[in-house]
Amino acid sequence: MATITQPAFRLEQTVTEEHTAFFHRHGVIQFKNFISRETVNDFLTEIKSVETFLFKNNIRKINGIPLKFGKDTDGSEIIQRLAFTSQYSQVLREFLQSERLRSLTQLLAPYEGRVSENEKDGLVVNHYINTTESSFTQLGWHTDSPRDLFLGSRILPMLNVGLHLDDCPMSNGGLRVLAGTHNKGLFTLFFKKKYFIDNKPDVRETGLEIEAGDLTIHDGRIWHRVQQSPHIGELSRRRVMYIPIITGAYKPKHVNSATPFYHRVAQLKLNPYGSRSKRKDQQRQETGNFVPELNLHA
Repeated sequence: MATITQPAFRLEQTVTEEHTAFFHRHGVIQFKNFISRETVNDFLTEIKSVETFLFKNNIRKINGIPLKFGKDTDGSEIIQRLAFTSQYSQVLREFLQSERLRSLTQLLAPYEGRVSENEKDGLVVNHYINTTESSFTQLGWHTDSPRDLFLGSRILPMLNVGLHLDDCPMSNGGLRVLAGTHNKGLFTLFFKKKYFIDNKPDVRETGLEIEAGDLTIHDGRIWHRVQQSPHIGELSRRRVMYIPIITGAYKPKHVNSATPFYHRVAQLKLNPYGSRSKRKDQQRQETGNFVPELNLHA
């Protein structure tokens, strides 16, 4: 595995010229202790409250984006990919509006960036865990850019910002990147790997030593994947909040937004042989596709 020699960057008030130079060269950067362990626990509590609310109201899709479901170590159902999470939590919404987080838009210069709370998939929470019934344990090689084509837009620079809520040393899997592939042109962008199908380690890939509270940022054009944990059960648990920072025309999602093509394909892949009656039942369940008024705990 390749390595990137990175100083122990910390984001005090705003990004610096050193941060920007490092990011533009490698396409990835890590900030240590972006939030405290106490705040990590607060965010996990908020996410659990959102999950409970969604189960209680039988919400299977938000603003056209399907949720991914799986089983926890005790057999209970969990949401393993949760979209637009901040729309159900005032605490998380305020975090997205914080000046320190918004300073990351400078990494998109000369483009004018913004935190896309209501665009794409909004604030996404990924919950990876290995159990006999887990449906979401890893993610194959991909870049984040081609989805713009599916949404009818040209490819523009974007940042995928990950706030990590569990310790994740390289030995426990996690994020892998091919540093520097963010500026190699369209051929590399589209054809370097087989999108999502290929999950094989690459001798040139780089892993990150991550602790709960760390922030990672990668350019949307960089090739990356999520390595499966070698453990089963609690030791394999990894929860990450992903915040897209984008540019271009403002295109908010809403309750009547259509499900993007690539999400429909993913659903077919998860359940290719589902019966017509089961599909109709699922469609009826998804009529709870709405965003309630804040505050969740009111």
